[in-house]
Amino acid sequence: MWTFPKSDLKYRLTLRVVAVSAVCFAAISAYFLFDADRSMRARIDTVAEITARTLQLQHGKTQWISQPRTDFPDLQDIAGSVMMPGLCMAYRDSSGDILQRVCGGPPGDEAAPYLFAVLYRNLFDPGREVLRPVQFRGAQVGEAVVSVDPATLTSQAWRGAGRAMIVLAIALPLLGGLVYAALARALRPTRLIRAGLERIVADDLSARLPRFDLAELSAIRDVFNHLAESLGMALAERNELTRRLIALQDDERRHLARELHDEFGQSLAAIRALAASARQGAAQGGSDVLAECDGIARMAGDMMETLRGALFRLRPPDIDELGLVASLEGLVAGWNGRSRGQSRFDIKLSGTFEDLPAELAANLYRIAQEAITNAAKHAGASRINLDVAVREVETVHSDCPSREIELMVEDDGPQNDRPIKSGMGLLGMRERVAALGGALTFETGPGGGSVLRVVIPAEDAHGLKAEVAA
Repeated sequence: MWTFPKSDLKYRLTLRVVAVSAVCFAAISAYFLFDADRSMRARIDTVAEITARTLQLQHGKTQWISQPRTDFPDLQDIAGSVMMPGLCMAYRDSSGDILQRVCGGPPGDEAAPYLFAVLYRNLFDPGREVLRPVQFRGAQVGEAVVSVDPATLTSQAWRGAGRAMIVLAIALPLLGGLVYAALARALRPTRLIRAGLERIVADDLSARLPRFDLAELSAIRDVFNHLAESLGMALAERNELTRRLIALQDDERRHLARELHDEFGQSLAAIRALAASARQGAAQGGSDVLAECDGIARMAGDMMETLRGALFRLRPPDIDELGLVASLEGLVAGWNGRSRGQSRFDIKLSGTFEDLPAELAANLYRIAQEAITNAAKHAGASRINLDVAVREVETVHSDCPSREIELMVEDDGPQNDRPIKSGMGLLGMRERVAALGGALTFETGPGGGSVLRVVIPAEDAHGLKAEVAA
């Protein structure tokens, strides 16, 4: 109903209010027209009854009196009390002849427009005659005929409608102006809302809206402020994650440089010294060459083990080729090998992992790797358990069960503030878990230590974008 592209809301609402008001005015005017026609019909019926009874008395007098008057019927005697403009009274005898007719004077109203006159006559039939029998001693001697001139009734109706139209022409503009002013005042806060949205678009997340008088605008204000606050927190977390990621990259570079310098540099220097000693001993025909060669082989083996560990941390095994189960088992085996018995790492897998999407499997490996790394570095635990399970869960809105993945890393270390100290790793895991549509909790274990639990819906993770796994 009346849609205007890019039109003002106040203008559109005002037009609708004015249109509804015009319809109401038209309905009220139509009611008054029908009520006036009903009143006129009732009055004509009453005049017809009075005329018929008066004529009946006049006819009776002509029969009862020995020398009756010859002026029957006498409608003038009746017209003095009931006559009005356009009203016509007549007496028709039993043979159908009109013996007398009396009509009121012409009205002073101007003629109605042609279209209104046609519409009015089709709706109300203003020229109809009302007939009432005139009886004497049970026999009908004639009838009284009463009618109103159609032009007179149409003119009177047009005069009433014209007054209503004048009122309508004055009231509708006033009503429209008042409604527009009221809407302009009520919708004035929308400018503040628009300004707030523009500030949000301009990355000014400190924008907040004040309280409004209208409940609807107050609800918008609450949602807007909550959204701005949530966006601000998300931006702050993203900036913190970026900052810590850069710091982690710098730390990793320094760690690699230190390992290359400390491990490889010293080992290479020792190998060089042993090689020189072996060369000198061989030149002198000494018997210590075999032991020195064994030392060179041992140092080379240590260097290979150190290099393998560094490469493993930098680039995990290819999950697409090995599979998630083999990759997780290799991760735990690698930690058991590097811990040299100081900590024991165990793994427990249950469920079917083969049909998991590659992106989900890669993210699960990354989460498990980060969780075990945090526990190994910060927990001070003697035993660390990795438990990964794929299970079916019942859903409320569907008869078919859905699957979810639970990853749990439990250690027996002392309680401390490891979630704060390992903030970068925990934040990175939260980002991955949130991208997978899951939930992450970190709590104290039942027997001491701590438990990190991750629950991810397998179905929701099917649509994960590939960049999340990077």
